Amino acid sequence: MTGQKTRSMILCALFAALIAAGAFLRIPIPVVPFTLQYLFTMLAGLLLGPRLGATAVGVYIVLGLAGLPVFTQGGGPGYIFQPTFGYIIGFALGAYLTGRIAHAQPRPSMLRLIVANLAGLAVVYACGMVYYYLISRFYLGDPIGLWPLFLYCFLMTVPGDLFLCAVGAILARRLIPLLQPMQGVISNE
Repeated sequence: MTGQKTRSMILCALFAALIAAGAFLRIPIPVVPFTLQYLFTMLAGLLLGPRLGATAVGVYIVLGLAGLPVFTQGGGPGYIFQPTFGYIIGFALGAYLTGRIAHAQPRPSMLRLIVANLAGLAVVYACGMVYYYLISRFYLGDPIGLWPLFLYCFLMTVPGDLFLCAVGAILARRLIPLLQPMQGVISNE
């Protein structure tokens, strides 16, 4: 049991580090930068399962809110007032949902992996866009219209994220069998 807990902690730490690195691998576009964070949060859910995947993202969030500059624009508790913080919340929920859908089967098909990724992406965008709208309107006092919100927070970034969904499914399809020896650690957690 201790070996499984140790492996779980190592995998969560590894994915938290990958997500942090993904925040700095970015393409600057207006309003919401395109990063590789989603790829790593998605893979956390796909490879670690729902609970461990969401835990890995949770570790990343806690580190960022504690002050480590792991978010795209720094870190610290004040980051919750950044309009893009909703996407970070969405990463944790999306990793959970992605893992839940993918791990409903012991060896998920490519179609199941893609559906899981798209469902997780929908959660990330829903959380991110709603949070962006609410923070802009009620905290920053600089409301964003629905069309600019849709344009900058969805249309400009979704093509890259759809590509990441395909890449994540391909990687997961190849990596899940390699993690089978640790199935007790990752399945349906």
